[in-house]
Amino acid sequence: METMCSEEALKYIWEGAIPLQIQLHESEITSIPPPPPLMILGLRIGYLPLLIAPLKAHFSSALPPGTDNVWFDYKGLPLKWYVPTGVLFDLLCAEPERPWNLTVHFRGSPGDVLTPCEGEESVKWSYINSLKEAAYVINGNCKNVMNMSQPDQYDLWQSLLKGNMEGYMKISSRLKLGPFGEDSLPSDESETVASSRPCRIPVRLYVRSVGKEIVEIEDAPIVDSWDKISYINRPFEMYKEEGGYVSLKQAMKSLLPEIFDTNSSQDEGSSNDPKDPNAPEFEDESMKLILVRVQGIELDMDIPFFWVANCLKNPEFYLHICLFISKQPKLR
Repeated sequence: METMCSEEALKYIWEGAIPLQIQLHESEITSIPPPPPLMILGLRIGYLPLLIAPLKAHFSSALPPGTDNVWFDYKGLPLKWYVPTGVLFDLLCAEPERPWNLTVHFRGSPGDVLTPCEGEESVKWSYINSLKEAAYVINGNCKNVMNMSQPDQYDLWQSLLKGNMEGYMKISSRLKLGPFGEDSLPSDESETVASSRPCRIPVRLYVRSVGKEIVEIEDAPIVDSWDKISYINRPFEMYKEEGGYVSLKQAMKSLLPEIFDTNSSQDEGSSNDPKDPNAPEFEDESMKLILVRVQGIELDMDIPFFWVANCLKNPEFYLHICLFISKQPKLR
């Protein structure tokens, strides 16, 4: 499979959208009859707060007086606004729900669960900060992002807002953050990697434990607390192998040795620091991987990891991976 990503794959990511049915929380309805839900498409690579304008227009006649403080929930779980919409959907809907039924609130944000969001500006700076973090992982610094001109920064953000892939690629290519490729890799740690050819891939892992072993994925219990999901940032560092490529399975063994068999990962040809204070800890239990999902796709574990990283990453250059894990007691 080609390391470089095809335009068809990129278009799939940029045009991907989730049908949403968003209703106003009953405690905030002031009109009779209550307003109908809003049916709207949410870009996978976008963020829920970017839908505030059409939501306010739709529900304006039913809102109580006061200062808006918009947030969303899914089956009672407040949704983290800085996580891309597609990632939230993949993570929280074990069995895809179409349309995805969400509730919007304009009052009373739960400060103990969510950081405040001041609308588009908050989302923009969250995105820029993630872009800086990704640049630091890839190149060891974020100078290219820090040195972006104001017009380029504006155009980059507008391209993301509008789902304009061509405009986005034109500007983001100047940041020199990829693509990732086999020719970018040194054969060992002593060799120098060209700054324009990174071999460190920014990865965000979302590990959802579904408790006891389940028969079907749709039997997974509803997530009622973010404590049931481990959110981990880890770079994947890769070195050249002879006679093959690094698969998604090999990459996952390196990224999550707490879950996968660490004994078999020693000869997989990749290296990664297994120590992470935010990593999940599983005491006296073996783990069973049920599902790996990226951009709504349930991936084959033998797929080349470079292809996944190049073709399925989000516009902030992070690869978001959702994993469903079933805990099983060890047999004694």
